[in-house]
Amino acid sequence: MTALEIVWIASLIGGSLGLLTILAAKRETGNAALAALLCGAFAAYTAAQIASEGVVGFYTNHTANLTGLQVWIDLIMCAVLAMFFIAPRARAAGMNLLPWALLVGCTASIGLLAMVARLFWLERKAQAGG
Repeated sequence: MTALEIVWIASLIGGSLGLLTILAAKRETGNAALAALLCGAFAAYTAAQIASEGVVGFYTNHTANLTGLQVWIDLIMCAVLAMFFIAPRARAAGMNLLPWALLVGCTASIGLLAMVARLFWLERKAQAGG
């Protein structure tokens, strides 16, 4: 088994555990620290990937065949859908959406994780009366 296959399986397991946790939890507000940690970890992985293979690899990967293009379209749809659901809460928490939308548009999950970390922090702060 290659290192890439191991990371693929670990990602599948991690994502499945994350979904199960979301389904089982009854939280009103998310965990800002966990979102920030995931953001940092994925940003570090992405930086390593760019250092190793270059930023052009994203374009090459998503334009090489129909599968790559499908993944690209899926990524865009997921980012827009996430913004659709996050935006009302972010506005209510006093966040300026334009810079966050630009960050999400340029980095997808990295920007979304940073945005929800900030949102969760603001919501927690508001609940605490601060």
